[in-house]
Amino acid sequence: QVQLVESGGGLVQAGGSLRLSCTASGRAFSTWDMAWFRQAPGKEREFVGTIIYTGGSTDYADSVKGRFTISRDNAKNMMYLQMNSLKPEDTAVYYCAGGRMGPPRAGSYRYWGQGTQVTVSS
Repeated sequence: QVQLVESGGGLVQAGGSLRLSCTASGRAFSTWDMAWFRQAPGKEREFVGTIIYTGGSTDYADSVKGRFTISRDNAKNMMYLQMNSLKPEDTAVYYCAGGRMGPPRAGSYRYWGQGTQVTVSS
């Protein structure tokens, strides 16, 4: 059974940094394109960024481009989201997703984590 578990969320001041981790169970992790999404209170889930299965290519939402970086370590079954220059509008629950079934930004992924809260204070 595949499980994705996020960690690393917390409270940070504007301008600060956090690194989120996503740990995956299952031997197929190295074959999955992975992504991060987020959902703020009262808002729809939003695409943050994606990384292909080799780690060789990434894509980001315009709102985080230049501030956030996605990486992965297939040997450890882990994906990361390094978030720098955080803003209050980055406050949301962050989800990792894997096993893409459609366009990368569309949210059609087979596996989802439970989410980790990121709160950025002004």
